[in-house]
Amino acid sequence: MEEYSKSNLNRVKRGRNRATYDIDKVNAILDAGFIGFLSYVYEGRAITLPMAYGRKGNKIYLHGSQANRMLLSLLEAEEASITIMHLDALVLARSGLHHSVNYRSATLFGSVKRIDDDKEKDAALFCVMEHMMEGRWDEIRPMKQKELDRTLVVEMTIESASAKIRDVGVDDEPEDYDLDIWAGLIPIRQIVDFPIADERLPKEKEVPEYIMDYYVKNSEQTEG
Repeated sequence: MEEYSKSNLNRVKRGRNRATYDIDKVNAILDAGFIGFLSYVYEGRAITLPMAYGRKGNKIYLHGSQANRMLLSLLEAEEASITIMHLDALVLARSGLHHSVNYRSATLFGSVKRIDDDKEKDAALFCVMEHMMEGRWDEIRPMKQKELDRTLVVEMTIESASAKIRDVGVDDEPEDYDLDIWAGLIPIRQIVDFPIADERLPKEKEVPEYIMDYYVKNSEQTEG
């Protein structure tokens, strides 16, 4: 089991029993998500924004316009932090302060750099696209040079990370378990509905097989 080394930056201090530094577990949380929350400082103000990403090894790829103030601020700082979180259940206890949620979260810290080489930019954008929908890149039209030139691509190297996972039930005070109050979990999960075609597609155009495979794998009908 390979782990990220612990430091004052990534060490989990509250709820240490739920912490993990296992690289495979951190990567599993990243690969299950689509949106990361990036923090940066702009004109002395702290801002956090959601952004799509792709992962390859210990690299995270982000992209936006050449004027994207968040990416430019990250490049100026030469470092970044990003958090990905999945909500798995509401935990309803017998007392207010013991209510909680089940979740998986990972927080990353690392250095960032701009990617200028066209081949490297193309590979990074492929990574982001494949993270969203595997197989999609081969079907879409190639990028035009002017589109590539207008796109700012940033590579973050994960240097440190930690994850927290809560996957247990209610934890009430011993004296509260006899109270006549319902307690338990309300599971929450992300499911995929049937694909909706663009209205300008020909009616006879079928949904590609890779999209249908994704739908079947992640739809509600696969449950049970």
